[in-house]
Amino acid sequence: MTPREALQDALAAEHAALWVHGLLGAQTSRTTDPALAGLLDEAYAAHRERRDRLTELLVADGAEPVAALAAYDVPGDLGTAAGIERAALDLERGCAAVWATVVESTVGERRRLAVAVLTETAVRELDFRGTPEMFPGSSSTRTAEGPGQEP
Repeated sequence: MTPREALQDALAAEHAALWVHGLLGAQTSRTTDPALAGLLDEAYAAHRERRDRLTELLVADGAEPVAALAAYDVPGDLGTAAGIERAALDLERGCAAVWATVVESTVGERRRLAVAVLTETAVRELDFRGTPEMFPGSSSTRTAEGPGQEP
């Protein structure tokens, strides 16, 4: 995979993450679960920042950034905090897989960015009750699809 393709895939994953995190946030009550609502807000802000950074990088390279889809797959079981946490964890794991590919495909400053994002994503997985992984986003923990996308 070329570096540009990896960045485009990461941008597509960030678009999906924003859409899904927005949905998860809408399902979370600030009055009954303020901690979870705060974690979702933080995740949303991080994914928005990544989306914007990736868009800047791709435009600077002369590429047309991939557009967001109109909608993404809706995770199931969003009626409980545990279900929302599972959906958020799955989303972060999907993003980790995509960012691991960016690490594999880039060098220099872009690889440093990808490593930093992969590290942040691995830590965020812990917020959503994930378990520490030796190599976050590695083939042993990743899926073939990015977050919110059908197989």
